[in-house]
Amino acid sequence: MIIGGGPTGLACAIEATRAGLDYVVIEKGCLVNSLYHYPTQLVFFTTPELLEIGDLPFVCEREKPNRIEALKYYRRVAESYRIRIHSYERAVSIEGADGAFRVATEQVETGAERAYLTRKVVIATGYYDLPNRMGIPGEDLPKVAHYYRDAHPWYDRDVAIIGGANSAALAALDLYRNGARVTLIHRGEALRRTIKYWILPDIENRIEKGEVRALFQHIVKRIEPGRIVVEDQRTGEERELANDFVFALTGYRADDDFLRAAGVAIDPESRRPSFDPETNETNVPGLYLAGVVQAGKETGKIFIENGRFHGQQIFAHLRHHLSRAAPAA
Repeated sequence: MIIGGGPTGLACAIEATRAGLDYVVIEKGCLVNSLYHYPTQLVFFTTPELLEIGDLPFVCEREKPNRIEALKYYRRVAESYRIRIHSYERAVSIEGADGAFRVATEQVETGAERAYLTRKVVIATGYYDLPNRMGIPGEDLPKVAHYYRDAHPWYDRDVAIIGGANSAALAALDLYRNGARVTLIHRGEALRRTIKYWILPDIENRIEKGEVRALFQHIVKRIEPGRIVVEDQRTGEERELANDFVFALTGYRADDDFLRAAGVAIDPESRRPSFDPETNETNVPGLYLAGVVQAGKETGKIFIENGRFHGQQIFAHLRHHLSRAAPAA
């Protein structure tokens, strides 16, 4: 069983197909669900050949592909390899042991439960589904989102963006250019230097010219209808800002609880799960990790570009340990 239907999960399914193994992919959303939820106008940092899987060429109009082109490409991958994927089915738990795992799932729409018996499990769930919450009053109000999609609804509105990395910078620029009044709030002294090299000077110039208001060394204390309250960390002074909507772009994390419940050891400092970098097998025999779910706090070190090769490592290892016999009951 492969849990996760993103590019890395699809790459694993391709390797399972090539190895002649029976498999199923479980995906709680749509095909490449995380990519689908990227901003609608997103252009990838990388060139298309670095996103290719299954030896299928990725052809796009310009030097770097956009979100729509990526979604189309991965649909073609799924069709070409006839990938067996159960969409809108969530993995709930993994029990048992190597050779006889039991994976419980539920249908997202109906809640119907199901159980699978499988000899091996690959977890390729990424990290984009769990935002880092701020834990402040008002975070659950309808006007707060942890994902940014599109600027149009916020024309002529007061929008706050919380964060200082790539997602926050891109959202601030897009909102500003589509007529929103943007305030960028970041606890650091400046924007992160890891922002993409063509984005950083753009957002810095907008801030310098006052086109995007930036409040550095500030935190949001609470969110209320029509306003937010921020605190200057240097002075402790609080003030209110008019506000119609908040994008809390504070990063995302892997589902550590799901991994722990399956028996995977997690380092308390780095939050990195235990696995063999040569085979990607965890401390639980027969349970493997693929993609950015391996990264712990350092999510910026694993992308589609390198995660797509994890399937090759995993199934090279599995070919030495599996026969075509049916799973143990």
